[in-house]
Amino acid sequence: MFTLNAIGKACPLPVIDAHKALKEHDAVEITVDNQIATENLRKLATEMNCDYTMTQESPTHYTVQLVKKGNGTAPAPSVTAAASQNDGYIVVVNSPCMGVGDEAFSKQLLKTFIYTLTEQDVLPSAIIFYNGGVPLVTKNSESLEDLKKLADAGVSIYACGACLNYYGLTDQVAVGEVTNMYRIIELMRTAPRIVRP
Repeated sequence: MFTLNAIGKACPLPVIDAHKALKEHDAVEITVDNQIATENLRKLATEMNCDYTMTQESPTHYTVQLVKKGNGTAPAPSVTAAASQNDGYIVVVNSPCMGVGDEAFSKQLLKTFIYTLTEQDVLPSAIIFYNGGVPLVTKNSESLEDLKKLADAGVSIYACGACLNYYGLTDQVAVGEVTNMYRIIELMRTAPRIVRP
């Protein structure tokens, strides 16, 4: 059985680690430090057709075993293969934060959201950044490597040119292409689904 130690890893990292491991192994044992992680792993087990067992050694030590049933599921496609299988949804980011609350935590949530996009089996066809979201496509962005990975996998990355100009960031774009509001509206109007973090 393949073992993983996810002690100290914030959600959704334990699920992402287990998902990756199940692509290559029929059985995975993962140690986590909170009950929410065990519940998220239970959901993953259902999605991936796995048997689930959990043992609690202490309030901060849980061991979860995920074992594929029968032949298990077919390996999920890699991030590159998944891009060609997207269902046309787009992601729109208009803020440096995700949700309303503590600013530092909200920024960390958005960074985690973008990283988690790279781990999806079905990628968006495009990610659009405008207003306060445009700093994420610049060379000082903490999400730059994840956005480059998505771009390399075929996800179109767009940033509003007027917004970049307003914030003085036009010459700092490091991923994707600069676009205009007409194109942004066209992309949003024709997308089957829009996801906003």
